[in-house]
Amino acid sequence: MKYKYHLLTYLLIAVTVLSAHSCRKLYNPPALTAPNSYLVVEGAINSGADSTIIKLSRTVSVSAGMKSSPEKNAFIAVNGDQGASFPLTEIKPGTYAIASLNLDKTRKYRLSIRTSDGKQYASDFVPVVDSPPIDSISFDSNGSQASGAGVNIYVSTHDPANKVQYYRWDFTETWEFTSAFESAFYSTGDTVLVRNNTIDSNDIYHCWRSDSSSSILLGSTAKLSKSIVVNQPVNFIESTSEKVSHEYSILVRQYALSSGAYNFYTMLRKNTEQLGSIFDAQPSQLPGNIHCISNPSEPVLGYISAGTVSLQRIFIMEQQLPYWRPITYYTINNCTLASAADDANGTCCLFHYRNKKGEIENQVDEYINYDKGHPVDPLIPIGAILDYTTSSRMVIGYTAASRECTDCTLRGTDIKPAFWK
Repeated sequence: MKYKYHLLTYLLIAVTVLSAHSCRKLYNPPALTAPNSYLVVEGAINSGADSTIIKLSRTVSVSAGMKSSPEKNAFIAVNGDQGASFPLTEIKPGTYAIASLNLDKTRKYRLSIRTSDGKQYASDFVPVVDSPPIDSISFDSNGSQASGAGVNIYVSTHDPANKVQYYRWDFTETWEFTSAFESAFYSTGDTVLVRNNTIDSNDIYHCWRSDSSSSILLGSTAKLSKSIVVNQPVNFIESTSEKVSHEYSILVRQYALSSGAYNFYTMLRKNTEQLGSIFDAQPSQLPGNIHCISNPSEPVLGYISAGTVSLQRIFIMEQQLPYWRPITYYTINNCTLASAADDANGTCCLFHYRNKKGEIENQVDEYINYDKGHPVDPLIPIGAILDYTTSSRMVIGYTAASRECTDCTLRGTDIKPAFWK
């Protein structure tokens, strides 16, 4: 998940402007450049067959211009209350993982951390709380293309044993999109050849892109007689979004929480998502369960829980939705075909042609074949222009457009996900 931790989570910043005789003196609150850097721990101990992934980062001052700094080269382990230890491996800066713990559900576990500067951190020992299965992921579409129209996605679940009363969800969404133009040709630098779009590395028209949830999604059945959750909203996609232009998929993950973990995430949501007016809840200290052993007075941000995770994926096809017209990146950037620079041939196309002086000019080399014409931003050929005045119908030019409008790999990947239908 992408929670936004800042050093100033606990502080209310006041900006004072002093004015005298029409002069103003800039005041920078000390909190803006405060040197404190606190450890942020994100993730959960997966007690089942799936991987445990923990992210470590450091808070930064507002003046630093970034959200957080990854905590690299740390040693992390999952510890059991009977002495078992399972070390994690750093798979990318600040991200640590271990696969298939398959922990004993009758024991308690914690996370221990030693940072590169030698500081020791540990969470409280927590019981294993398994998530019940997800019953269904469903969706509906509301309205025609107007303000507020879009796709609502819901999750439903229940715990037959009635033991789980607190839930958290997150998700990863993936969608297919296409560039503004489909290129049937490509340049080797000095020659234009036919593109084989059946090879992934050559297909720059169909791409996929993914994103993760950024909101804290919680549910509680503590006040209900049975642990049943029906149609809990997890995501909303606007009708104008590129995500619903072709095919969309969402993988929802469900976690069972203890009351302490639920209280932590509830407070975190208030501090990060529900601030902004005098009527909102004020920032408050987060009741986490991770502590600095080396310096007990040092705050640590995060809450570690343990248990299995339930997953379910659905697909939503364009044909299942109303006839919407998404506003895509290519629409916003007004993608059009390139125009020839000659008065007589100032159309959408690039030709081998004879100019007014009777000289043969080659716009294909000038704009497309980057080794010959050396254009600063070479165009990508799209379709062939044929000379229909001859029986041979030889190629005399190409339609073309900028790479930004033609190559979807600038914004995604052309490799189809393994789970894609």
